[in-house]
Amino acid sequence: MEEDDIVSDWSERIRIASAEGRPLRIRGGGTKDWYGQALEGEILDTRAHRGIIAYDPAELVITARAGTPLAAIEATLAAHDQMLPFEPPHFGAQATLGGCVAAGIAGPRRASAGAPRDFVLGAVVMNGRGEVLHFGGQVVKNVAGYDVSRLMAGSLGTLGLMLELSVKVLPVPQAEATLKFDMNGTDAVRKLNEWGGRPLPMTASAWRNGTLAVRLAGAEAAVKSARTSLGGEVVDAVEAERFWAGLREQTDPFFAAIAPDAALWRLALPSIAEPLQLPGAQLMEWGGAQRWWITETDAQTVRISAKQAGGHATIFRTGRDYDRSAGVFTPLPAPLMKIHRGLKAAFDPARIFNRGRLYSDF
Repeated sequence: MEEDDIVSDWSERIRIASAEGRPLRIRGGGTKDWYGQALEGEILDTRAHRGIIAYDPAELVITARAGTPLAAIEATLAAHDQMLPFEPPHFGAQATLGGCVAAGIAGPRRASAGAPRDFVLGAVVMNGRGEVLHFGGQVVKNVAGYDVSRLMAGSLGTLGLMLELSVKVLPVPQAEATLKFDMNGTDAVRKLNEWGGRPLPMTASAWRNGTLAVRLAGAEAAVKSARTSLGGEVVDAVEAERFWAGLREQTDPFFAAIAPDAALWRLALPSIAEPLQLPGAQLMEWGGAQRWWITETDAQTVRISAKQAGGHATIFRTGRDYDRSAGVFTPLPAPLMKIHRGLKAAFDPARIFNRGRLYSDF
């Protein structure tokens, strides 16, 4: 089927679903089906709408259809020594560009490079009326008004069906090195914040089980200088790649310890927050700003603990017996939820797209 025919077919299907109030579940490779709340509605599979539309390495921008495999995007960029700066996790071979942006999840490089939304320059979206809307563009300096294209990042498909995306890319660093240090969590937080105030080419950090790992990347001279300055033990390049990939894809042994009645929580905290003295395994990333916590503790207690530390908490994965009724995402204050509802009503007035995926009544 031609691309135009696919889009026309989707438009008709969406108009009918809206008229009948029948939910549609926008889905790419399905590698993140576990993320978020309810999976409701007939599947609208985006993978038939694939392919790179435009890519000029000199412009540092790639434009592709949303159903394009994420692996194909990264392979094309790698052939020109470029990369997606936010180091997105795949969580499976079928991951797509649209699913990557819709989930809005970044990997270990997030603290130094930014989130997916920071690199989305433009988007072509089909709304709940079956209309095709164009937002942003293919250049960094785009002044087209309200930056709607970035709203798609992290929306979990609740605002519309993404058709095309333009994303800013960056060159692969010339040099890279990983260092590790033996220290407790409290010392790790203090060290990371101390180093964060210095001009170091630090692109990732992680602490677990008494070991702090730091990744340096950039110009060869800068990496060499930082290695000398920080000390520590240099990790073998193959082992280092395996470690950071394990964190990104959550194949690291830490993430395998989720019991049936436990959950993996993702806590966003101030980087200076001391390690939480609570039961369960913990891992720190992003200079201390992201904490992973595997625990059987109930949702209310976890969220109170995160709030007291100055942040918030999200249920990322759960064992089969863990109670998710409190909601995966921290409830929004009324004024902010009002804005969310307004956006939902503008893009998807019949509430057919990924109903209940972000919030149960959204």
